[in-house]
Amino acid sequence: MLRIFAIIPVLATLALSPLSAQENAMTKEQAAGFVKLALAGLDREYPNKTSHVTIGAEDLKTPRQMHPVFYGHFDWHSSVHGHWTLVRLLKLFPDAPFAPEVREVLNGRFTKQALEGEAAYFRSKENKSFERMYGWAWALRLAVELRTWDDPDAKRWAADYAVLEQEISGLAKDYLPKLDWPIRCGFHPESAFALAQMLDYAEATGDGAFKRLLEAKARAFYGRDRAYPAAYEPSGNDFFSPGLNVADLMRRVLSPEEFAQWLADYLPGLAKGEAGNLLTPVTVSDPTDGHLIHLAGLNLSRGWTMRGIASALPEADPRKKVLLDAAAKHSEAGLSMVTTGHYEGEHWLGSFATYLVSGVGIK
Repeated sequence: MLRIFAIIPVLATLALSPLSAQENAMTKEQAAGFVKLALAGLDREYPNKTSHVTIGAEDLKTPRQMHPVFYGHFDWHSSVHGHWTLVRLLKLFPDAPFAPEVREVLNGRFTKQALEGEAAYFRSKENKSFERMYGWAWALRLAVELRTWDDPDAKRWAADYAVLEQEISGLAKDYLPKLDWPIRCGFHPESAFALAQMLDYAEATGDGAFKRLLEAKARAFYGRDRAYPAAYEPSGNDFFSPGLNVADLMRRVLSPEEFAQWLADYLPGLAKGEAGNLLTPVTVSDPTDGHLIHLAGLNLSRGWTMRGIASALPEADPRKKVLLDAAAKHSEAGLSMVTTGHYEGEHWLGSFATYLVSGVGIK
């Protein structure tokens, strides 16, 4: 069933004050708005960007035939984090008015047969690099959300989801030893975001070998980074800051003392509020353009990375206030663009907003 909601009226419920943006505050009304966005794209099969490698005429299939669970939301990774949004918000607000519908929807989606179909897609030679590593990162973030929830339905969903989780984690463990250089860009292929999500996954699941691999890669890729050229950001269709993603990863890898020194070398002017363009929110000239609307996501992801970096610094560190003040401004700018009435942004921005507002990845 296609779920279409009147999204525009919830815009006012999504806004955060600068103070609440620093405090990981989310209201039930905000959550309801994000749930509506996620449900609206859940069964919307078209338009769809499949990114599928076709090897013959017999391989021409619809998105739903290829992906029995994650066929909506325009593309696979957006569908994955759309489902993650529903799980995350149901977990945070189990008694909200939206909870019964979300639980019913997820019961229908997370079935053993459908999830086995998702896992099987990755087993063909042509598909082993599908959604590498951005989609993989979100798939493992969804696994973390399910595994860490003490709920009867969630336990069943996690058990059935394990077949896809194991397929994705196995692909990552095979690929990362072969990746000799980091990927630095502001969109899907960027490697620091994926490493951070996978590191959270490895810690949550107790996978010590995977954690060691991820930490070694992070240190090898970014441990010697110095004087990051922040003035070169952003690019015109970024939804990530590659520079801030790296710092948000390294605060997970290094001790607080190591990280404080690494950050001083990496962004040497930060304590004075000097970090190129990183501390100033960006504007979106055309929310109907599927690439330009990425910049709304950039404001949101900058917000969560700056808050994550700040969380690893001592209270008296002047960089902490600089980062939290900038994060609040980015949060306000990003949240104002989550609901524009255009599917180009609405199929995914609610997930980024949920990540930011609910404090994901911050201990």
